[in-house]
Amino acid sequence: MTYLKSFPAYCILFLFLFFTFAKVNAEEAEILTPSAPTIAASSYILQDYNTGKVLAENNADAKLAPASLTKILTVYVVFKEIKNGQLHLEDLVTISQNAWKTSGSKMFVKVNDQVKVEDLLKGVIIQSGNDASVALAEHVAGNEATFAELMNQHATRLGMTNSHFENSDGLPGEKHYTSARDLGILTTALIREFPEFYPWFSQKEFTYNKITQQNRNMLLGRDDSVDGVKTGHTDEAGYCLVASALRSGMRLISIVMGTESVVVRANENQTLLNYGFRFFESHRLYEGKKLINEARIWKGATENIALGLTEDLYVTIPRRRYDDLKASINVDKQIIAPVKAGDKLGSVTVKLKDELLTTKDLIALNEVEKGGIFRRLYDSVLMRIKKNNGQ
Repeated sequence: MTYLKSFPAYCILFLFLFFTFAKVNAEEAEILTPSAPTIAASSYILQDYNTGKVLAENNADAKLAPASLTKILTVYVVFKEIKNGQLHLEDLVTISQNAWKTSGSKMFVKVNDQVKVEDLLKGVIIQSGNDASVALAEHVAGNEATFAELMNQHATRLGMTNSHFENSDGLPGEKHYTSARDLGILTTALIREFPEFYPWFSQKEFTYNKITQQNRNMLLGRDDSVDGVKTGHTDEAGYCLVASALRSGMRLISIVMGTESVVVRANENQTLLNYGFRFFESHRLYEGKKLINEARIWKGATENIALGLTEDLYVTIPRRRYDDLKASINVDKQIIAPVKAGDKLGSVTVKLKDELLTTKDLIALNEVEKGGIFRRLYDSVLMRIKKNNGQ
């Protein structure tokens, strides 16, 4: 205090105002989130993988030619066949004349070659081989037309409402189109459902028949956080790229369609990813299938039942806003046995201040059967007493 008294009053006032305004400005800076940058593409979207929250978009529902981005769905269908036990990585595929003569980018398989499914998948994913795509389609479904029908069935199931596919390789077709948003849905499903195969999308080169080809995704060599996904190009589609990156536990998916060059599609995706990681963050608030709360269950074999969520609950928020999150747990007032695991018994609501972010069902984590006759009678009396007391 003696030291401060030696300062003139105006100096003390200046210091007070300086630190006050500095604190206010710092607090304001913490909640500022700029608009997304302008992207030189016909269509684009940037979204969080875990929540699906869209961080930037333009013309994302436009039906556009996808070129080789089609192959994301091609390999998704093949992965499904493998997971269902209908196909195996070691299975040999005989290359047809039709597959061999397919135009565009090639894996360079030969007619009557017998190629393992795994090699063909890598030829599609890493080398973008149209011949490999057709060979897989024919092996799975007999011909490309039937395989395309299978593709469309999966697209419909996934909720890709602005898509229709005519072939497995992405060569131009009158009714062959998709949208940036639909590609985001598809890529999310592929990464989530097939984590054992997804690392192939980060492989920078692949050699088949002594021919080594580089992955066309330039971001794999530029940004260590990028681990996929697929490039595409035709004169009609322009230069397209679906990219995914993982930084500090947060995964983003960015998609650009209709850019003017290989360099532009890489740069514009990089711009979107950098924007998303710089200004947003993702948090897992609850782990799926883990105890969140316990509730009283009436007339049951036990007095309490464990409650949780079917899957992890994530939120995507602007950076430095974690302290503004509020989660509330709402449990049904009267839970009566029997209850099956998975039954909805309440909800979990998450808000960012007053903004509703998400609401998820609170479910029973275990089954509770009816209690014995004395338990049911005893609980019936207690329930009546509580009702009479207005509880």
